[in-house]
Amino acid sequence: MQKNRENRTICVPFVSDNYNTNIKDPSAFRKELDHNIKAYPELFPAGIEFGYELKDIHFSEKLSIFIRRIKVSGLSYTIRPSFVMPYMAGMVDDVENGLFLRKFDVPFWALSHVFGKNPMYWYRLEQSLGRNNLVGTTVRNIESIPKDLGADEKHSWIKGKKTYVATTVGGNCILGTAIATDAGEKALTGAYNNFKYEAQCLNPEYSPRTVNTDGWQWTQNAWTTLFPHTVLIACFLHVYIKIRDRSKKKYRVLFKQVADKMWNCYNAVTKAAFSQRVRRLHEWLLKEVDVPEAILKPIEKLHTNVKCFSIAYDFVGALRTSNMIDRLMKRMDRHLFTTQYFHGNLVSAELNIRGWALIHNFAPSNPLTVKKYVGLQSPAEILNGHRYHDSWLQNLLISASQGGFYKQPLNPL
Repeated sequence: MQKNRENRTICVPFVSDNYNTNIKDPSAFRKELDHNIKAYPELFPAGIEFGYELKDIHFSEKLSIFIRRIKVSGLSYTIRPSFVMPYMAGMVDDVENGLFLRKFDVPFWALSHVFGKNPMYWYRLEQSLGRNNLVGTTVRNIESIPKDLGADEKHSWIKGKKTYVATTVGGNCILGTAIATDAGEKALTGAYNNFKYEAQCLNPEYSPRTVNTDGWQWTQNAWTTLFPHTVLIACFLHVYIKIRDRSKKKYRVLFKQVADKMWNCYNAVTKAAFSQRVRRLHEWLLKEVDVPEAILKPIEKLHTNVKCFSIAYDFVGALRTSNMIDRLMKRMDRHLFTTQYFHGNLVSAELNIRGWALIHNFAPSNPLTVKKYVGLQSPAEILNGHRYHDSWLQNLLISASQGGFYKQPLNPL
């Protein structure tokens, strides 16, 4: 993903009913802005606590509202109310339901048929979300950024050419998506580096504690290159899946025995008990007669590399399986399939998948899930423990204030 020029648009949770009155009155506008600075300092640029200047005001003919700009430390920033879409593309109330349906991959032509506009309008709205910092928008404070991650690549195509969506997840949120042109170490390192860049915009000292991977060598090398001190954990589930896919029907009885023993290993309470159970499973198989290679080889590999699996016991909360990323990538797979993969270029492909990822992170979950988490309605809200606004789309836009980036702009206007 190309790094955008610094975003100088601050999205603030103004109330639409009294906005047009307050925006024209400098004192009322400053009072409302001061309240938001005190309540949500993370939405504003560094240095605003030392004061700011009301710069100018202009009228949007497109949406018939006034927009103000302020000056902070000599730099100009636009104040956009949260009920307005970026680039003055529309009002949130008019597009929120349509973008919610994109969580379920309703096609753009169908949104156009139901909600009006044309298909390209809805396409561009979703693409515009992808320009924001995925980590900085989803994670609203340094303490909330997950230290235990999962990483994998989703196979896809751009105009028929094979590509890979390097995906990083944590806290049940998608924190990184970038397109790699091949599955080699260099390409994957470049793709996962996008996550590193965006995470370290939030916290320059950030380094994940653990990363769970499926065992692909170039994925592991990429993470070791980017974060030398991060511990890599091999996915136990992939060993089971490899055996299941090759032997469940052909060697039904033996597979059932091996599967039961494998999950007995997985459920071991301590690191020593896990290693001992894996060793006993391996010894038991060696004593059996005519054990097929489809079962024996994966267990031998598990036994040989047991430290790559057991090291997870040293880190409470670390991901021992790829279950989290597999669940999220199933949704990604449905999204890619319904769109018949990517049709543009590398940049548009990344904007597409990043926009979809933010919609996934912020759009409301099933009501039963919301009830389970005491009213927190999306993965991002659960991760952060709060929301800025009851409207999920306004919550997303507010979270994306300054594009989700926290660095000072380089060149004053």
